[in-house]
Amino acid sequence: MNILPIGELLSGICDLVWGWPLIAVIMCLGTYFAFTLKILKFSFLKMSLKSIFEREDCHGNISVFASLCTALSATLGTGNIAGISVAIAIGGPGALFWLWISAILSFAIKYAEGLLAIKYRKIDENGVASGGPMYYIEIGLTKTVFNKYLASAFALIGAIVTLLGTGTFAQSNSIAMAFESFGVPIIFSTILITILTAIITFGGLRIISAVSAKLIPIMAIFYVGSAFLVFIINFQDLPHVFYLIIKGAFCPESIFGGGVGATIAHTVSVGVRRGLYSHESGLGSSAIASATAKTSSPAKQGLVSMSGAIFSVFICTMTGLVLLLTYKTTGMFDADCKYSGAILTSYAFGYGLGIVELGKYVVGTGIILFAFTTIIGWNYYGEKCTQYVFGDRAIITFKILYITFVAMGPFLKITTIFTLADILTGFMVITNVIGIISLRKVVIDETKSFFTKHRSPQ
Repeated sequence: MNILPIGELLSGICDLVWGWPLIAVIMCLGTYFAFTLKILKFSFLKMSLKSIFEREDCHGNISVFASLCTALSATLGTGNIAGISVAIAIGGPGALFWLWISAILSFAIKYAEGLLAIKYRKIDENGVASGGPMYYIEIGLTKTVFNKYLASAFALIGAIVTLLGTGTFAQSNSIAMAFESFGVPIIFSTILITILTAIITFGGLRIISAVSAKLIPIMAIFYVGSAFLVFIINFQDLPHVFYLIIKGAFCPESIFGGGVGATIAHTVSVGVRRGLYSHESGLGSSAIASATAKTSSPAKQGLVSMSGAIFSVFICTMTGLVLLLTYKTTGMFDADCKYSGAILTSYAFGYGLGIVELGKYVVGTGIILFAFTTIIGWNYYGEKCTQYVFGDRAIITFKILYITFVAMGPFLKITTIFTLADILTGFMVITNVIGIISLRKVVIDETKSFFTKHRSPQ
């Protein structure tokens, strides 16, 4: 009897968990909300962007803007840089198109998560707000017998995922590798990352949100600005890039023959998965940050949450377009291409800007900022999940473990652990989606009530 190695076994389970059934459920749920709520309009997007900077004197821990930055700090990570290059390299240019489609159909789920986070959050005697999937599942589904079990399952899985890789190993490892490319020894960068993580972790939500509110705009200006420079320098090739994206979405084999992205099913799968990993619609994690916002309107916070998903996809699009503008020079679709992941993106920026060495600094700095904000964002998520399951006394233990795992990351090769984390993340999605489906009527009623009062724009 042949027994599969543990790595192969876990990879098979991961493919099963993240297979077409789960993707189809998320896409159908997003489509249902999008058409039922009719919120995918430019006028609603305008309202959501305006709501980000509004201030209300009401319950909550931090401003709406700070809560959005905290959520974005966890959402924006190395996947927006390295993950996109892998997706396009194996799925072809059309993968970017299907990423857009999955995003459009999933934004409404992000809206629902933000709405439910405010609707069912708890405010303690000190005025501290707590919320997220575990709370809207427990409180919103009180008439069911499984609500507390489902809520606890989400929180327990969330705490484990945070420690196993989503916020620790992968991010600190990426930061150390980026610093090493600048000539900084791994031991020095590890000490720096660990100290900063400890300071911010023990500083609590206000420090986490304050750091996120400072770093997110810097990240956006630096990375997006660099991408736009590439577009300006290579503007004559942009029409051809969009042609490749559209044609590659429906006829991938006609672009590169029987090699990369040879089947439309493969291209769709890669694009949709990358989209879901990018904006995390359905995962429910960002709802934990949304619940802390100083707002009295669940629907308004839903719109703000949706804008966060849009920004995440925008960053992915910037990376994808830079990669496709330089694909001939980097050889990313060649069978013998020697670049991959962040290195490939680095060369793409370098060639696009006309100075190869400059790409290393653009991408390296981007990875350091993106990965570090992910560390501090997921730290808060894991803390709240731990608190929900084990109580306040367990928070200090979680913080110590989290800081320790961040320090271990640069020295580990843990592909198997990452695969396990992906599997558990899939189960987070499943538990959260069950809650959202069960509370769909609440989302619809709250939305109709809000837009009736605010004269829904046409």
